[in-house]
Amino acid sequence: MGSDMSRRDRLKGLFDDTAQELAAANLEEEAPLRGPAGPVRSMALTLGRMEEESRAMQEALLSGERVVELDPDLIDVSFVRDRLAELPQDLADELVRSIEENGQEVPILVRQHPQVAARYQVVYGHRRLQALRLLGRKVQAIIRKLDDVDVVIAQGIENSARRNLSYIERAVFAFNLASKGFERPVIMTALSTDKTELSKLISVAKSIPMDVIMAIGPAPAAGRRKWIALAQDWTNATRTRLQGLLASENFAAQESDRRFELVVTELATKPDRRAVTEYEWSPKQSGRIKGRIRSAGNSFTLALKTGDAADFGDYISRRLDELYDAFKAGK
Repeated sequence: MGSDMSRRDRLKGLFDDTAQELAAANLEEEAPLRGPAGPVRSMALTLGRMEEESRAMQEALLSGERVVELDPDLIDVSFVRDRLAELPQDLADELVRSIEENGQEVPILVRQHPQVAARYQVVYGHRRLQALRLLGRKVQAIIRKLDDVDVVIAQGIENSARRNLSYIERAVFAFNLASKGFERPVIMTALSTDKTELSKLISVAKSIPMDVIMAIGPAPAAGRRKWIALAQDWTNATRTRLQGLLASENFAAQESDRRFELVVTELATKPDRRAVTEYEWSPKQSGRIKGRIRSAGNSFTLALKTGDAADFGDYISRRLDELYDAFKAGK
């Protein structure tokens, strides 16, 4: 993990080095800068007004190199998603209005697209990029040579420098990175977490279907304990019970934290005994077995099929007394 931490220190060090240069630039009594240095000067003045050290470091990273003007249509989003919240969607957004009135004071950071010639990927500044797209303006950007590990660690630095990711956003970010083959030490560095907590994060995002997570959203008030509880209790039946709620207009109209509460409330409500529920079951880990479950009133049917069906059915049958005793004790 040492090399990953040194990467983080190197990327974060760019903040510190340029922050000092910009502070010195603010003290100089010079004529206004012309040409390409203009945006850098603008950025220096912006930093001079900032009081939060983390924000100052974030923006300082974006100085130091020549600012270029790019067509926003040539810039793609990062190859790994972290935030679940939507980017600005209309001209009424606060950031869009600010850029419309004051211009783009701070450039975004991009890299050359690793697969597509003459295109770029945004590393910092997704929201600024979207705001400029909505305004139909060119994008002030700095192009820096970064590899994939640099990008994910840089995204981690950006997230800690402004609003922290919610718990489920951290879980999705970790799961996405793991799915793309990044090693655990790299993900731990990007999220500033340890091995045990990282395993929990990945487990939560793996247990709850991604479309359900997206329907709920970042839910910043629903922390670690609530999301872990939801993940631990998740089954195929849970998904079936939530179908109506997740598809309702009322659910979609609520704030993200309220949507999480509605999901928890729905699952805590005793299901209607008269309702007929049918759903498929398959093991979370891959296996040679499938099940069809039907629950109606006072009857419950489990039908198993494919390779391990007979053996697993026999295994369950031999333990029915044990399982029923555990069920009664739990009640």
